[in-house]
Amino acid sequence: MIHRTLEKKLNELTSYYPVVIVTGPRQSGKTTLCRMAYPNRRYVSLEALDTRDYARNDPRGFLAEYSHDVIIDEVQHVPELLNYLQSDVDGHPDPGRFILTGSQHFGLSESVSQSLAGRCGILVLLPPSLEELRRFPNSPSDLFSLLWKGSYPRIYDQNIPAHQWLADYTSTYIQRDVRQVINVTDLQSFSGFLKLCAGRTGQELNFSTLGNDAGVSHNTVRAWISVLETSYIIHRLPAWHANIRKQVVKTPKLHFLDSGLVCYLLGIREPDQLRLHPLRGAIFESWIVSEIYKARAHSGMEPNLFHYREARGPEIDLLMEHGRQLAAVEIKSGTTINEDFFKNLKRFSDRMKDAGQKRRIQSYIVYGGDTSQKRTTAHVLPWHEVRKVIV
Repeated sequence: MIHRTLEKKLNELTSYYPVVIVTGPRQSGKTTLCRMAYPNRRYVSLEALDTRDYARNDPRGFLAEYSHDVIIDEVQHVPELLNYLQSDVDGHPDPGRFILTGSQHFGLSESVSQSLAGRCGILVLLPPSLEELRRFPNSPSDLFSLLWKGSYPRIYDQNIPAHQWLADYTSTYIQRDVRQVINVTDLQSFSGFLKLCAGRTGQELNFSTLGNDAGVSHNTVRAWISVLETSYIIHRLPAWHANIRKQVVKTPKLHFLDSGLVCYLLGIREPDQLRLHPLRGAIFESWIVSEIYKARAHSGMEPNLFHYREARGPEIDLLMEHGRQLAAVEIKSGTTINEDFFKNLKRFSDRMKDAGQKRRIQSYIVYGGDTSQKRTTAHVLPWHEVRKVIV
C-alpha cells in the first residue's frame, strides 16, 4: 500500500487530542492508513460480531481492555460506545489514546457531537488523489484511463478490474449502508436514483426535476441526496454569492467524488468510450473539483469550495476562498486552449472590481491538454498539474 497525505495531519492531531476520528467513504483506505502510521498500536475491529457484542454489552470492560494506544475500527457499529468513551477521556485526557475509524459518517456524527465535542479531532480520508495514485506502480498515465478507473485504492493495490470492483462496491453500498440508514423499501428505485444522479454530475441540483425523473417525492430526493453526500459519494458544491447587485443563482451543483463510479453508473465500459461521451466535460469537471476537495481535506482543511453563476452573466466552475484571496477556476476537458476559455474569468474579475470587492483574485484554467501557459488573464494548467491550483 501507499503512504497517504493525511498521515501528517493524523500525527499532528494525535499529539493534541485524546481521541482522533478518521472517517470517509467505505474502502477509501482508513484502516490501512491508521495501521501503517501506527504499526505498534493495538488494533480491534467492531466489524466482527463477537467483538461488537463485547463493546455493546460491556462497554466499560471493553474500554478497560483497550484503554490506550489503540485503533478501534468500524466504530459506527457501536455508536453508544462513544458515551462511555467521553467519561473515560475526561478522567484521563492524555493525547493520542484512541484512534477511531468509521466508514459511515452519518452513523457517527450525532454521537460525536453529543459525546466527544471538544475532545476529539476529526479527519476525512477520501480515495487517493492524483498525487497519491502516482505512488502505485500501475497508475494510469493518460487522462481517460484515469477518469474511467477512478481512484479507489483496492483497484490498484489488488489489480482488480475497475468495472468488476465498482459493480461490487455499488451493490455493497446499496445493500448494506443505505439500508442501514434509511428505510428504502425498494432498493431498485434507489439504484435507479443513483444512476440518475450520475447523469447529473457537474450540473446544478434541481430536486423537483430529479424527483419527477426518479418517480419519488421532493422530500425523498432531499433525504436520498443527504445520504449520498454524508457517505461521501457526492459533494454538493454551494453557490458563492456576494453583494455585487446582480441576480446570482444560489442553487448548488452536484459533483460525484469518484469519476470511476460515475462511469460505471453511466454504463461507460472502456476509456475510449468516455472520450466521445456527451458527459465527458461534466465528468472531467467533477474530477477536478474532487481533486481539489481531496487536497484540502487531506491537509485537514475545510474545503471552502463554491461555484458561481449569474442569471444573465458569467459562470465560474469553481471558486476557492482562502482569507481575502479568491481563486477562480474554469474547467475545460478539451485538449486545445481556446480564447473562449478566458471569457468568463475576465467578466467575473471585472464584476468583482465594479462591486468594490477588495479581494485578490487568482484566475486559472484547468484543461485536458498537456502544456501550461501563464497568460495575463489566467494561469493555464494541464490536468496533471491540477494541484498547482491549491491556495
